[in-house]
Amino acid sequence: MIDPTAFVHPLAHVEDGATVGARTRVWQFATVRSGARVGADCQLGQGAFVDADVVVGDRCKLENYVNAHRGAVVEDEVFLGPGAILANDRWPRATNPDGSPKRADDWTCEGVTVRRRASVGAGAIVLPGVTVGAAAMVGAGSVVTRDVEAGAIVVGNPARRIGTAPDA
Repeated sequence: MIDPTAFVHPLAHVEDGATVGARTRVWQFATVRSGARVGADCQLGQGAFVDADVVVGDRCKLENYVNAHRGAVVEDEVFLGPGAILANDRWPRATNPDGSPKRADDWTCEGVTVRRRASVGAGAIVLPGVTVGAAAMVGAGSVVTRDVEAGAIVVGNPARRIGTAPDA
């Protein structure tokens, strides 16, 4: 259901069964899959992808070409920078560990959780099963391989703590 106060660009694709909250703006080439829930007062930039079963809270900003894959939970007031990726597959292969072909339903989804007021910088990748704590900041281009404490600033590959966010 798309709230009547939401704006969905004519070139965006919101599937039947998706929810888009009040006053949310979905820009061109963005996709919101069936089963996804996007809260109120959000911005989904050009080419943003919100997969099935993703929950986006209120007052979030997903910049251009963000990929929030199945199982992700993005709490209120989160910023996801351009091209940020919330991954969900720990074994991203065409075959299983035993060599058998991997089918579309032959994997375990491990979603990412991004807690309230956290920011994930441009081009950062958050690996499956990781939680980014409340008010934490992930630097641009970082690869987050483990949980980030609330209020921490992390950068690099793998991401390491370098400080505390001033508004944490």
